[in-house]
Amino acid sequence: MLRLLCAVFTVFPALAFAETFERPIPQAQSATAEWLFLGASLALVASLVAVHVLVKRR
Repeated sequence: MLRLLCAVFTVFPALAFAETFERPIPQAQSATAEWLFLGASLALVASLVAVHVLVKRR
């Protein structure tokens, strides 16, 4: 198997070289994503308050 790989890389040397890493460009958040994040954050806070109230009763 190793001999086969060496033969392939000898015949096609471009296969042995890796491409350079290109950093992904971050995309800006849309207004919809920001509103959904706000809603999820408020739901999390409300659930934490509900758990606090339930645990405090016991």
